Amino acid sequence: MSFSAHIITLFPDLFPGPLGASVLGRGLQDGLWRLNATQLRDFATDRHRTVDDTPSGGGAGMVLKPDILAKAIDAVAPAGDPRPRLLMSPRGRPLTQKRAHELALGPGAIIVCGRFEGVDQRVIEARQLEEISIGDYVLAGGEVASMVLLEAVVRLIPGVLGAQESRDEESFENGLLEYPQYTRPQTFEGRDIPPILTSGDHGKIARWRHEQSLALTQARRPDLLKES
Repeated sequence: MSFSAHIITLFPDLFPGPLGASVLGRGLQDGLWRLNATQLRDFATDRHRTVDDTPSGGGAGMVLKPDILAKAIDAVAPAGDPRPRLLMSPRGRPLTQKRAHELALGPGAIIVCGRFEGVDQRVIEARQLEEISIGDYVLAGGEVASMVLLEAVVRLIPGVLGAQESRDEESFENGLLEYPQYTRPQTFEGRDIPPILTSGDHGKIARWRHEQSLALTQARRPDLLKES
């Protein structure tokens, strides 16, 4: 069975968006993964299709109602569905390459896109939603965040990206940031390709790249070195 993603959102027309382009889009067309988007308002019970209400205890904004969201989740992921249930949320655990690999090896994911002030805590607990963040900032909703998550995951599915070796040396795959890349022309605005890269000595090239990765990681993301 191919990886199957199901999005619960107030804006299903946003999908597939960028997920339908380039190698991800070809993978979608070739059946290497599947994508569905469900309109949350379809599960509202009033004629205005209301999905939110004011925060208990006061405060600005609106909160997605637990009963409406629970019905949507149960409809797209009935009992026994093995896919993890994810909620895109700025307070969630940061998305990592490790988590992306774990998801890529699984059956897919149910992804809830939050809006307004967030989601009633009771449905998060009752439906065991795993909160995931793509960074320390706040977006207007979870749709773009879900696309980021899916792009990170889907490109890891065998057959989607192509050459395995092109992934193995990417940032975060080995605990380091990726080394600098160069291509022709040999000279660009007075800047030359480092001579070692055109030397033909693959051993020296590999050592140079590793040294560059270490230096970049130390300068920009020393936290990664502490984790390794």
